[in-house]
Amino acid sequence: MASMSTEEVARKVGVNRVTLERWLSSGKLPAPKMIRYGKNEFRDWTDRDVERVRKYKEANYRKGRGRKPKPKR
Repeated sequence: MASMSTEEVARKVGVNRVTLERWLSSGKLPAPKMIRYGKNEFRDWTDRDVERVRKYKEANYRKGRGRKPKPKR
């Protein structure tokens, strides 16, 4: 299992880094483990975390067309 940066994960999944950060801050996705390096903190992304992000994207977004429409009642 290789550690990845947030930028690398966003690139692999096919979303912008800001979008991924927004999903994390809003609680739509669980945040990966944080690593402290001096005064800085970094997210330690694993392959399992990347797969979780990919599944969330597939369930909620269409390819190249943004958010999926909500089903009509």
